[in-house]
Amino acid sequence: MGLLRVMFEIKETKIPGCYEIVLKPIKDKRGQFIKTFHELTFKEHNLATDFAEEYYSISARNVLRGMHFQLPPHDHEKIVYCPAGKALDVVLDLRKGSPAFGKYESFELSPEKCNMIYIPRGLAHGFYSQQDNTQMFYKVTTAYVPESDSGVRWDSAKIDWPCKDPVISDKDDKLVKFKDFDSPFTFEE
Repeated sequence: MGLLRVMFEIKETKIPGCYEIVLKPIKDKRGQFIKTFHELTFKEHNLATDFAEEYYSISARNVLRGMHFQLPPHDHEKIVYCPAGKALDVVLDLRKGSPAFGKYESFELSPEKCNMIYIPRGLAHGFYSQQDNTQMFYKVTTAYVPESDSGVRWDSAKIDWPCKDPVISDKDDKLVKFKDFDSPFTFEE
């Protein structure tokens, strides 16, 4: 078995176009080797491969970041994973006409679970940090554009967060409620 062998299990979720990708680490006496991206595998599954930016955040326990997205024409596909700590990661479908419009799905991300989430355009994304120094890595297909930066309030879409009083930013506290958000996103099969 070579190190370059594709080592992913791509699982459908209840949100169309959103996938949980379970990584298959190579383990030996030194530790682990984990592949987080393989262009041919992503293309075979019709997933985006042209990423414009990559970044990460580090959060204390009880921090909630979200629910974020970029508005068209700067909307993007996104991959998120957690190589340190533990996070409850949540996506919310904002696409008009989607069978999952207004519904959310949550995933526990951690190094132990060795998983990541592929998020299509038109979904809001957020996470709750369940441990200190939780690291979240993001790959996105468009560059950050401040004028297109948007979101909906974390507590306005009936998401079952583990904490009712998380640490949030002033910016996230002022986001529009989901019921008041006029979505520019449409579902395409």
